[in-house]
Amino acid sequence: MVKKKAKNRKEDDVKEVAAFAAGGAAAGAGVAATVGGMGLAVGGTAVAIGAAPVVAAGAVVGLAAYGIKKLFD
Repeated sequence: MVKKKAKNRKEDDVKEVAAFAAGGAAAGAGVAATVGGMGLAVGGTAVAIGAAPVVAAGAVVGLAAYGIKKLFD
């Protein structure tokens, strides 16, 4: 019985992590869609930044939010 509860808790944690990552990725996609074409300009050169890095950064922020939540649990 104890093992089953631990397994269910671990599955719930995985689902929660996935939800935080997906939420962060969705927020990143929203930022990319709102801001549009962005770029990084350094020393007279510029590089375009597409949506994929912004979405990935959003997922990382979502996972960081999960980590902070678990810190206070």
